[in-house]
Amino acid sequence: MSQHKEIKLVTTHQMLAMKERGEKISMLTAYDYSMAQILDGAGVDVLLVGDSASNVMAGHETTLPITLDQMIYHAQSVVRAVKRAFVVVDLPFGSYQGNSSEALRSAIRIMKESGAHGIKVEGGAEIKDSITRILTAGIPVMGHLGLTPQSIYKFGTYSVRAKEEAEAQKLLEDARLLQEIGCFGLVLEKIPASLAKQVAEELTIPVIGIGAGPDVDGQVLVVHDLLGITKEFKPRFLRRYAELHDVMTEAVQHYVADVKSREFPSKEEGY
Repeated sequence: MSQHKEIKLVTTHQMLAMKERGEKISMLTAYDYSMAQILDGAGVDVLLVGDSASNVMAGHETTLPITLDQMIYHAQSVVRAVKRAFVVVDLPFGSYQGNSSEALRSAIRIMKESGAHGIKVEGGAEIKDSITRILTAGIPVMGHLGLTPQSIYKFGTYSVRAKEEAEAQKLLEDARLLQEIGCFGLVLEKIPASLAKQVAEELTIPVIGIGAGPDVDGQVLVVHDLLGITKEFKPRFLRRYAELHDVMTEAVQHYVADVKSREFPSKEEGY
């Protein structure tokens, strides 16, 4: 008998239950209505309105420039499309670090103005106050440890995190802390698979990996990478399930050629 149970609406409670029964959680990014409709219809459990929109939607080099208003716009678009998936929204850089009152205001704006189901923040002990404050308002919070792209200038590189003992130890402590203060789940990005396995086994909350090996409770990828719409990005952890860049380029070239050669539109395609 299949372990997969038909879930009408994915909730934090359902995700805990999925972890308990060993059912893996699927998560993908989404930034717009049309794509979110496809992903939700295809059965993705969690949609992350990622600040990666800064890269794939707006063309910035890092996730830092995207604003709270822009994140809310993307979140609204995604929420309108969703019938089943749990929608998590990244709090963007500068909207929660170092000021718990501002963190709460940012999180409340996202929840009120977009109708999303929870928010995600990057970091551990150093943002404990912000997370605690957001949780007091009854807003579900997902943590994010390992490679935290909002801290790229601190790290200076997008390479694997927590390979050294001290950083691995801090990651473990941060993961325990995030669970303890009430986060409903955790993303681990680009860390050794053995460390990710240890975290997932120790915690009772779901642990979602990206470049963190197979022994976590679920996986997340950027949808443009999975579909092969982006070509340049080729990390080891990425599996391309389609090559849409080629398909789309060919379709558009075909259209251009048909317009130039007067093949399109035909008489039948007119009124």
